[in-house]
Amino acid sequence: MTRLTTTRWRQRVSTVMGTLTAASAGAVVLPLVLIFGFLLWQGASAINVDFFTHLPKPVGEIGGGMANAIIGTLILLGLASLLGLPLGILGGVYLAESRDRRLPWAVRFLADVLNGVPSIVIGIFAYTLVVLPMRRFSAVAGGVALAVIMLPIVVRTTEEMVRLVPASLREAGLALGVPEWKVVLRVVLPTARAGIVTGAMVAVARIAGETAPLLFTAFGNRFWHQGLDQPIAALPLQIFAYAIAPYDDWHRQAWAGALVLIMLVLAVSLMARLVTRGRVGAVR
Repeated sequence: MTRLTTTRWRQRVSTVMGTLTAASAGAVVLPLVLIFGFLLWQGASAINVDFFTHLPKPVGEIGGGMANAIIGTLILLGLASLLGLPLGILGGVYLAESRDRRLPWAVRFLADVLNGVPSIVIGIFAYTLVVLPMRRFSAVAGGVALAVIMLPIVVRTTEEMVRLVPASLREAGLALGVPEWKVVLRVVLPTARAGIVTGAMVAVARIAGETAPLLFTAFGNRFWHQGLDQPIAALPLQIFAYAIAPYDDWHRQAWAGALVLIMLVLAVSLMARLVTRGRVGAVR
């Protein structure tokens, strides 16, 4: 082959590979675009002021909203974050900073296993741990189930972000006579803060759409939230109940609820990206 032929061959191969990679990137984005577009097409007509401010109507009546489910979802996410984030962050810091190799390896392995456990199994676990002793479904039980789901994500993300902190920063603090715990608290964590916050937001986005564990714990409620020890509504539960009902208006509201839920997840994911972009230099 002449030099000119070789150059043309390489250009063609480069063009083909560039086209394939662009098509692969499009294939990754296309499902999300189609899902969001379909939800927008099906559910936008049911979104109005009443949807965000009113309770569900009685069976068979047209109208109403999912205000209780929206508030319930936010409460459950808050409870899960309150329970899961501190434990996950502390666990991740321990895995990254511990000098003992055996226990961190076991914890890391168990966290990876827990991350792969089906959410319905975690729901049954929370049912046995919380619902049966309390003898009632409750927001607390739902928060515990969601916290268990988010825990391994926060642990592993925090560990990776803490490991990215340059060793020179730790050594500088220790060389000045600062205790190790204070170096971690005042140097390591602030440096890795952007990545840790991103991991926390990703975990929140992960649990926002969970339905199966809430069926065994929060159970759902057609009225306003009455206490952490009472059943509570949530968007995934409301969507599930409306989707299997034989009423066209409920089907429209189920599509609207799914649209609101995916917009919530997208908003949290976008915030995570913005935090990472704004503070990426801090970890470096």
